[in-house]
Amino acid sequence: MTRTSDAIAEGVAIATAAARLTVKNQILVGTIAGGGTFEIEHYMDEARAALLAMAHESDEAAELLVQLRKRARGRHSDPHGTHDYRDRDVRNLRRRAKQSAGVADRLRKMTDEPDVLRELVEQARAAAWGDVRANLDRRLQVEGMRPDQDPDYDRMREARMQALRLVDLQALSSEQRARRKREKAAEKTAEKQAAKSERAARREARHADSP
Repeated sequence: MTRTSDAIAEGVAIATAAARLTVKNQILVGTIAGGGTFEIEHYMDEARAALLAMAHESDEAAELLVQLRKRARGRHSDPHGTHDYRDRDVRNLRRRAKQSAGVADRLRKMTDEPDVLRELVEQARAAAWGDVRANLDRRLQVEGMRPDQDPDYDRMREARMQALRLVDLQALSSEQRARRKREKAAEKTAEKQAAKSERAARREARHADSP
């Protein structure tokens, strides 16, 4: 990979991490604090918005670098500060502007890829659950703490209940349906066995009554 490609890839990775953090916080607020349910399609929209926001920031950075490059061209005096660029900085500013524009373009393309958005949301959900689990683990490490002694017990209990919303509800629902199906099958088998036993008992009774 070229130096520019490496820089773009690094910029995309940083922007994606920032977007993932944004989505993670939205999941925590929406499901834990807000008492909502986890709907991946909703958070895919949030992921798309977060990536577009990062792309917009990269576009703005590229525009600023273009302006700085134009201002620096033809200036050969000593600079008066870190961002007081001169003609010798023009090449570097052009490269940085190209990199920022490349990051913005890559991020916008990612917003059109459902698999990428879904993966980002799943990673954010895992991170959110990790935060909740770590918080609960810390609470559980308080030895000898009874509910009436813990001023945060009610709040944490609610958080624990709401944390279940981060579980794959579809998988739980499938498991419940499978269990109900097994129970119904067992009931039908028991009913058939009972009916069979009853018929056998009636036959024996008829034989006993016959001369």
